[in-house]
Amino acid sequence: MTQTYLMWVAGKEQVGEEYLIPVEDPATGDVFAHCHAASSSDVERTITLAQAAFDSGIWSKSSRHHRADVLDKCAALLTEALPSLISLEVRQTGRTVREMNAQVPSLVRWFKYYASLLRVEEQPVLPTVGKLHNFLQRVPLGVVVQITPFNHPLLIAVKKLAPALAAGNSVIVKPSELTPLSTLSLGRILKEAGIPDGVFSVLPGYGAITGKALVQHPLVRKVDVTGGTAAGRAIGGIVGGNLARYTAELGGKAPLIVFDTADVQLAVNGITFGSFIASGQTCIASTRIIVDKKILPQLLENLKAKTDSIARRIGSPKNPESMMGPLISAKQLANVETLVAEALNDDTAKAIVGGSRMQGISSLDWTDLSKGYFYQPTILVSSKENSICSARIWREEAFGPVIVVVSFDTEEEAIKLANDSEFGLGAGIWTQDLSQAFRVSEQIDAGITWVNTHHRNDPSSPWGGAKSSSGVGSENGIDSYHAYTTTKSTIINYASTEESLATDDWFRDGAGSVRYG
Repeated sequence: MTQTYLMWVAGKEQVGEEYLIPVEDPATGDVFAHCHAASSSDVERTITLAQAAFDSGIWSKSSRHHRADVLDKCAALLTEALPSLISLEVRQTGRTVREMNAQVPSLVRWFKYYASLLRVEEQPVLPTVGKLHNFLQRVPLGVVVQITPFNHPLLIAVKKLAPALAAGNSVIVKPSELTPLSTLSLGRILKEAGIPDGVFSVLPGYGAITGKALVQHPLVRKVDVTGGTAAGRAIGGIVGGNLARYTAELGGKAPLIVFDTADVQLAVNGITFGSFIASGQTCIASTRIIVDKKILPQLLENLKAKTDSIARRIGSPKNPESMMGPLISAKQLANVETLVAEALNDDTAKAIVGGSRMQGISSLDWTDLSKGYFYQPTILVSSKENSICSARIWREEAFGPVIVVVSFDTEEEAIKLANDSEFGLGAGIWTQDLSQAFRVSEQIDAGITWVNTHHRNDPSSPWGGAKSSSGVGSENGIDSYHAYTTTKSTIINYASTEESLATDDWFRDGAGSVRYG
């Protein structure tokens, strides 16, 4: 018997008017839960409640120290709820418990970081000419909408929530219809921590109904989305029509360059982590591996051995020894299969490892992999006749555990290959030459570049793209907090009454000089 989850609206569970959403376990293909979805009317009511909470000032005008204390309480209660949240995240995403045991506990850092930021933020006083005291304040925007993806449901929700709440906004989250459950669980945690009713709501639903109703509403002052490039462009067009703020973290096709000075095994460890974590379903997955020709044979040998080792240890996501989980859905599996098959059938690529869906029984724990959406960790290289750089999989985001390996002769060629993409979110460089690390990183068109590491994510470190196909704006850090605020400038004249009478009577008698500005 499946469990049914309700929407979270203004501090309590609510029934949704739309059809129930089935939630699958990607490891088995079974529907294990259903979730209420929000209709356009549900959206209207929720936004009205969020705006009322904002206008009341119960959160938007509360002291920054109070908001900081509540965010710290959110972190403490989130820590207490970790076991149940991790279990739910594993079930709905198919991500291995090994991954979730590492990722989910790290989320408390975002609440703690923005709590600290509130306590230490300085307000500028500007050097305005005259006897004027001009100070700036950051004030909240109002009702903001956040649309989160399936791959990191809790992580991305918390990354967006923490700065938005810190700033004093009312927040409505629409999680992916594929993985809505853990975000709904945040409702009770935040309410217990002290987030007032109306300030935080979660509205599951499909993009065409729930998402559209949210982003086009005139009371929404900012939309923050993580998703695909096509969806991001469509949402941006709607948001722009309302002259609302917009942040979008979109697609990626991250290059990873390995120079001949790199330690080969260290680089291989970095490649497999950057490529196969979350089964390759991340926007910064290192999917284009660009290797110095002098070390290519050794690297491919080590990379094949490492990838084979991962494939042998794939089983149930609940098994702590399982290395990689399934893809999120049958649709996503079909997309990966299509891109790989096309490259192989067009004779632009050959598979050194993998290249197909996983079938049969796991040698790790006897899980029937055929029932889930498991895909082999895959390494593709150019065929003898053609370059894989002409294949779609070199340019398009597969969102699966598939990497493409090409070689280069010169540093300039490596940089050109790295920048051969419409995307510019993440990139990696592996080298022991410090000068080369600085030189090359400056020339790569990416919002985030890692050197001798990959997928580092800290609340203080900006996370955003350098090209339009990877989005606009950034998450994390002070910039994200500022993006959820507007600047209020207050100018106080402290001149005496006598001075003001002498200098500020614009329409006084006579032709003497007057001030302007």
